[in-house]
Amino acid sequence: MTLANLLAIQRLLAFSATPQGVQRLLAAAERNLADAKLAQLSAENRFDAAYKCIMQCAMLGLWAHGYRTSTSQPGHHQTALQALPLTLGLPNSATIVLDALRKQRNLNDYEGDPVGDSVVRECLSQAEALLAHTRQFLQTQFPVLLVKPG
Repeated sequence: MTLANLLAIQRLLAFSATPQGVQRLLAAAERNLADAKLAQLSAENRFDAAYKCIMQCAMLGLWAHGYRTSTSQPGHHQTALQALPLTLGLPNSATIVLDALRKQRNLNDYEGDPVGDSVVRECLSQAEALLAHTRQFLQTQFPVLLVKPG
């Protein structure tokens, strides 16, 4: 599957990212990662913040390539994560782990399944790694998106 295929079947939409938008979303991912490290938050809220960081990184990868998910379509989180090998060059093995975290998030959000400390630690670790990877990727492949206006 290519990004063009995902566009053709309306899983993705064409999108023109701006440096300001990319930097705003990158800053939001950094804030969510910081929130995920707050020990006084519940495990579920720490997990949610780390997962949100992961999704924001996945969106940044899509944006850099001129796409965004169709949020009106079910499965847009899954699409964004499964596109990571195409957008950020992430190995398939990492994508499998991130998709398992997506499934855990759905179980927690929609069925109330509790999130254990080990899952929170894994999500936090994955979020830290993906955010670092995303920063490096943007810096090397799309540095114009990181240029501050003015």
